[in-house]
Amino acid sequence: MENGTLATAQHDVYAATSVAEIHAALAELHQQEAAVTQRLNDLIASQKDLSRELGRLDLLRANLGTQVVNTRAISNGMLSDAASTANRISSAVKRLDHEQSNVKATLEVVEQVAELKACVLGVHGSMGAPQDWETAAGYLSRASKIPDEVIDGSFAEEIVPTAEVPDPPRVTLNAAAESLCGLFLREFEKAATEGDGSRVTRFFKLFPLIGRTDTGLDAYGRYVCQGVAARARTNFNSAPPSQRQESYFYGQTLTKLFEHIAQIVDGHEPLVERHYGPGMMAKVIERLQIEADVQGGIVLDTWHDERNIDRKLTDIKSYAFSFLLQSFKPANGTPRSSSPANAAGRTSEDEGVDMKEVDGLLAESALMLGRWALYSRFISDKCAPAEPEDRIDHGLVMPQFLATSNLYRKVSGHLIEPFNFMTTFFFRRSVEKAFQMDQSPSGLNLNPTKPLSAEPPFITTAVDTVMYILNQVLQRALATSQRDVIANVVPTVGSLLGTDFIGMIQRKMRDESYPRPVIQGGLPPEDKVIAFLVLINNLDVSNDYIKRIVEQQLGGPSQPQDSSESPLQNLFPFGHDARFVETKLRNLEHSFAVNSGELLNDGIQVAFHTVLKPRVRPILSEAFREINYRPSDEDANGEDGEEDDADLVKARFDRGWGALIRPIKRILTTANFDRLLTVALAYLASALEKRIRGYHGLVNELGAVRLERDISGIVTAAVGGGKYALRDAFAKCTQMTLIMNMEDDEWEEVSTEEAGDSGIAWVLTADERSFARSIVKGPR
Repeated sequence: MENGTLATAQHDVYAATSVAEIHAALAELHQQEAAVTQRLNDLIASQKDLSRELGRLDLLRANLGTQVVNTRAISNGMLSDAASTANRISSAVKRLDHEQSNVKATLEVVEQVAELKACVLGVHGSMGAPQDWETAAGYLSRASKIPDEVIDGSFAEEIVPTAEVPDPPRVTLNAAAESLCGLFLREFEKAATEGDGSRVTRFFKLFPLIGRTDTGLDAYGRYVCQGVAARARTNFNSAPPSQRQESYFYGQTLTKLFEHIAQIVDGHEPLVERHYGPGMMAKVIERLQIEADVQGGIVLDTWHDERNIDRKLTDIKSYAFSFLLQSFKPANGTPRSSSPANAAGRTSEDEGVDMKEVDGLLAESALMLGRWALYSRFISDKCAPAEPEDRIDHGLVMPQFLATSNLYRKVSGHLIEPFNFMTTFFFRRSVEKAFQMDQSPSGLNLNPTKPLSAEPPFITTAVDTVMYILNQVLQRALATSQRDVIANVVPTVGSLLGTDFIGMIQRKMRDESYPRPVIQGGLPPEDKVIAFLVLINNLDVSNDYIKRIVEQQLGGPSQPQDSSESPLQNLFPFGHDARFVETKLRNLEHSFAVNSGELLNDGIQVAFHTVLKPRVRPILSEAFREINYRPSDEDANGEDGEEDDADLVKARFDRGWGALIRPIKRILTTANFDRLLTVALAYLASALEKRIRGYHGLVNELGAVRLERDISGIVTAAVGGGKYALRDAFAKCTQMTLIMNMEDDEWEEVSTEEAGDSGIAWVLTADERSFARSIVKGPR
């Protein structure tokens, strides 16, 4: 219709102005009529199908109506009665279930009341003439399983009382429990006093049955504490006061106390856990700790007093360390502490603080701290939660009663704090004494033809002494298994190594052994050079010593650092203490390496500038003396002597360089010689490069060949005995001689290519390569 409308709009018969337009409009109208007629015919044709489907629907509706009528009849007739019957049955079943549950509950209450009455009568009967305490306790244990609402209910109060037991059941049970508790307690203490272990165990097992667990554990704790106290007094009084002055007496006494407590815990834990339940041994341990505080406190207080710890600490804190302090003062002509004039003063200081006595106190303190650590670990492990995952991320956790105990405070005040002070003094005084008695190796010289009477490495005696003491101090500190000791001792020792040990070596290098020439432009005295080189060796060897000491304390480089395998984890099981200790040791190693490395590098520079550098240029001048790199044609044809002079430069240099380097190489450690050689070769390469540049215009093609050979010979002689990588210092020199001997076509390729395109790793810039080429050929 839309199309027809458009057509009409285009050829409106009423708007026609000619016959032709009228005919066109009529033609369009005929087409529209035909289209509408066709659509109507199609609709009429489909009406038959619609009528047939409607008829089928009417038939289905009639059938469904019949079914609906039948269904309603069934629902209103048959199913209505069944539904009401089912509803009645369901209600009856529910009432029956409710009644049955009430009956069961009633029966259960009746049974419980009957059980309660049996228990009450059983307790009363057992406590009478038979005096069967186990049976009475068993009845009370059975009664404790009956709910409180049953015991306190009116039904029980009506049924349970009898003429013999007229009181309500709760009153009867409480009175029986109190009576039995008092009886058991008296019998337990009597058996404990008589030392009758079987009777102690007999009555100890009865307390939890009558609901008096805390009373039983408290009584048991007092019982075992009596044994601890008696044994501790016996051990302490076994030796007269004179024998207590012997070393380790107090450490052994404290060890026996801890071992006795550990034996009690291990021996009695199964009995307590079996009758009182898992984890109940912790209450006994807590009671034992109170006695341990008393007995351990007596040992520590007596040790502290008889060893005069306070007086010893006062002497230590007042010690002046005169030798060290005077050694660090600038030289002003006054005699040093090491001179005989001051020997008497040092002796009096030594008498004021007996190092042997301090060492003995430290050893005894370390023993007691180590035993305390083992005891703390044992107690903490016994009191730890049953689930290990509760503490897997934080290691072992010390129980609160142990961390706040009096013994813990006394260990900290009487042992840890004095140990830290005495360890610091002991190490620093050992360093001072080591340098007071320091001796250099004898028989050293710089003459390669003379043998060396000493054995390498050539170091002073102070290094071995101090490193031995350091190892001893660290081992003793770690043996205490105390985080507070490590937190104080290790950083302090590291600081003393830097200030005193390295400081003394630095002072000796600066004031006593500096290789200063006697006359301007001359060489230093041989004894000064040797002493300075030995001090450099001190630093290198000390650094190596400390690395090995730290690795040894950590368990060695091959020791896996797993938490379950690490030796530190065994020594420091609490929290993250093992990681903390490892960090402190690593920091000590690192700080010493940094401090010693700075001084070592300065010493290498001084040795080079004062010993080697003044002789490098004369050696090069002698090596190239009267060498002609612009030979004539007659020389090129092979005059006599040409072959003899082929290696003349190398031979001269090797002779001079060897005379300079080999005596020093004999003295220095391998690492120090490599350091010194690296610096020397860098300077030699620079000087050699300047000499090659100085031959500009003085070299022809034949001379360039010889120059390349001579430079190669010098490099070979210079790095002989050293690392091959040392040749890299001469890369510029060798590349310059390489360019000087290139053919023209090779040079053209090199000069037109970018650096690296030729396959050669150039260290010369483009301008430097052009200059090297011009040495022979002149500028292009």
